[in-house]
Amino acid sequence: MSLSKILFVAMQYGLPHHWLSRLVGRLTHCRTPLVKDGLIRGFIRLYRVDLREAKYPDPSQYDCFNAFFTRPLKWGARPLPIGPAQIASPADGVISQIGRCSDGSMIQAKDKCFGLSALLGGSGERALPFHNGHFVTVYLSPRDYHRLHMPLDGTLRQMILVPGQLFSVNQTTSERVPNLYGRNERVIALFDTEAGPMALVLVGALFVASIETTWYGVVTPPRGEVITVWHYSKNPPQLRQGEELGRFNMGSTIIVLFGPEAVAWSESLAAGSPLHMGESLGQCLNA
Repeated sequence: MSLSKILFVAMQYGLPHHWLSRLVGRLTHCRTPLVKDGLIRGFIRLYRVDLREAKYPDPSQYDCFNAFFTRPLKWGARPLPIGPAQIASPADGVISQIGRCSDGSMIQAKDKCFGLSALLGGSGERALPFHNGHFVTVYLSPRDYHRLHMPLDGTLRQMILVPGQLFSVNQTTSERVPNLYGRNERVIALFDTEAGPMALVLVGALFVASIETTWYGVVTPPRGEVITVWHYSKNPPQLRQGEELGRFNMGSTIIVLFGPEAVAWSESLAAGSPLHMGESLGQCLNA
């Protein structure tokens, strides 16, 4: 690894993660035309953002940078997979890792693993249904579409907010920071689906001003330093495949978990594979 990458990772340990993210949050919600238009147009040039699929292709139509960053797409831009019991990608992005949760651990990057229990807030009981199960980690780059959608029809049972740090989640950092996804702030949503239990882990990152869900609204940043759990036993939210479930206000990572022998990932997918939201990840085996 180059010296510049080593320094980039080392620098993050000393940064005031949450203070910087709050500062970015204020800036990205600024509605002053000179400021927000400059931010949007500069970002489009820097990351070569293609707005042809956006519902509003004119950059000046967005009230603030965050509205542009979480922009909706045109109807039909992301068709869902056709076929029985197909699992749809929850996001645009790139697969960081895909495989099985062997012996309670998952691959973070080459030669690096992290614990399933740590990812799910330190709860062995919460992690048990996913032991020796299946996972896929999808990284959303700054240029990607940043709304998140349901891989399958699901009934929400729990949402868990786990406070933590806010390291970057790009490839460079994931290769160097141990237990990255178990360190960072995250929102965990546990669903019942036709494939059995499904966990969606929305991982926060440096400069991610907030994470929000469609059933709750803005969940992070947290108001304290303790894990918070919401139970949905009465009138639980029910979401259909492809329905929006949340969004990152700045880019990050989503991890999808299923139980053992619940799904078969597509053999064409591997670390580094690009994805569009709605693209088939594989098939349910329990349906």
